[in-house]
Amino acid sequence: MTVFKAATADGTGIEFDTALIRRLDRPGPRYTSYPTADRFDPGFSSRDYLQAVNGAAVRGNVPPLSLYIHIPFCESICYYCGCNKIVTRDRSKAATYLSYLKREIDMHSRLLADVNRVEQLHFGGGTPTYLSDEQMGDLMAHLHRRFRFAPDAEGEYSIEVDPRTVTRERVLNLRRQGFNRISLGVQDFDPQVQKAVNRIQPEEETRAIIAAAREARFRSVSVDLIYGLPKQNLATMQTTLDKVISADPDRIAIYNYAHLPHLFKPQRRIDEADLPIGDVKLAMLALCIQRLTAAGYVYIGMDHFAKPSDDLAIAQRQGRLHRNFQGYSTHAEADLIACGVSAIGAVGAIYTQNAKTLDDYYERLDRNELPIVRGLQLGMDDLLRRIVIQMLMCHFELSIAAIELAYPVTFAEYFATELDALRELEQNGLLVMDDEWITVTPKGRLLIRNICMVFDRYLRTSAKTDEAAAPLRRYSRVI
Repeated sequence: MTVFKAATADGTGIEFDTALIRRLDRPGPRYTSYPTADRFDPGFSSRDYLQAVNGAAVRGNVPPLSLYIHIPFCESICYYCGCNKIVTRDRSKAATYLSYLKREIDMHSRLLADVNRVEQLHFGGGTPTYLSDEQMGDLMAHLHRRFRFAPDAEGEYSIEVDPRTVTRERVLNLRRQGFNRISLGVQDFDPQVQKAVNRIQPEEETRAIIAAAREARFRSVSVDLIYGLPKQNLATMQTTLDKVISADPDRIAIYNYAHLPHLFKPQRRIDEADLPIGDVKLAMLALCIQRLTAAGYVYIGMDHFAKPSDDLAIAQRQGRLHRNFQGYSTHAEADLIACGVSAIGAVGAIYTQNAKTLDDYYERLDRNELPIVRGLQLGMDDLLRRIVIQMLMCHFELSIAAIELAYPVTFAEYFATELDALRELEQNGLLVMDDEWITVTPKGRLLIRNICMVFDRYLRTSAKTDEAAAPLRRYSRVI
């Protein structure tokens, strides 16, 4: 049995208990939102969204904006990928897509003409750098014409980059175009692992892009890794970690590979015999936590690590950390406007998702309507549970008095069923409870999704109607 402690941003630490994790590991949501996206209603339309946004404007609700821009194209397929993407080398498709994307951006900018200060921007994919340098520059200029952006020193403007698709000069231009944070997909440096997932990416190539990002003075450089890929073992993971630590990024995200070939067709090309068994995956996670915290990174939550001086770590220490569809964020109050095929947005008490195929996306814009195909109007119960889960995910503690001040409930009565379920987790050492606080212990931080699932009313309803727990098949395991 492996038990050890590691550093966190707030100084309380985390405790890795192999036996407990193995016993409690189960599929569950990542809670980038509550309710989760699989609960969105296909009956929700763009008209519902327009009505909600107009109503918020009348009430004077004018939070800053966060923009998400989805670029779905990739040059080649990575077998592990579960993202919404279009693999093509036909560059004309990107040009067509951009013409429609600008139309959607224009529609949002007109709708939000009086409340359009942007403090956060994120380009995701797919591969955002599939766009040419000229196309990216044109798109960024278009955004700046349609929205008011906070100064560079205040705003957080990030882009996901495939190091195989950019050069030093391209990285320098991305900074000139307005991006100040950059995230690099690496996954693993081992050649055999890269071959098994169809992503050949030499270490020198990646390090050159990190060096270029430093030269361009990006405010932060982030690296994404995955554990549990085919051909991975403790030795290969150790080597990859050594190389990543040597590259010295500001943030590191280490995701658990979720093998769900029934949901993601590219994963059917992975030989399941090459996947590491559960105990090896758990040992990999333990190794990642030990190596990164020993190297000076602090554990933020879920799969994220950052240097103590990074804005994420500072925000967590100051109680300002937030979680949205892009993961952890320092901009808690922003409304998220999502543009592009399949993009998910969140405005006030509304969630929306765009059409998932290009044809549907284009057709709706040709009808001069926002390409929203489903969404959700959150009720009071949803909003209450959302803030409970948000506080637990980001800060690992919950003030019961604060919830009762913000919502017309007596916590112990409203959540009587949930508190009964939490007592079992308390007996397992995941949390402690009293009349004023629910506090996640160092042992419970790695299993925070288990704790949050207790407050998920939709999961409880599904469990009652489906004894086989089929709804959980859509989720990755919590560890």
